[in-house]
Amino acid sequence: MKSLKDVRTGETAAVVKLHGEGSVKRRIMDMGITKGAQVLVRKVAPLGDPVEVCVRGYELSIRKADAEMIEVQ
Repeated sequence: MKSLKDVRTGETAAVVKLHGEGSVKRRIMDMGITKGAQVLVRKVAPLGDPVEVCVRGYELSIRKADAEMIEVQ
């Protein structure tokens, strides 16, 4: 399993599955990160948190813990 946290800067990945439960999963889905969405990793902070991504035409910063819950290919 490869998570969004493992994708390198400048690479694009497709979301396969969202792990997590309840409000955390709902918040990720509300941000536009759903199954099948293409996610481009734009920047990663020096300590790895947060990760800036581009999804569905807008830029978004997510925590490393949330990025680990997003399975990609």
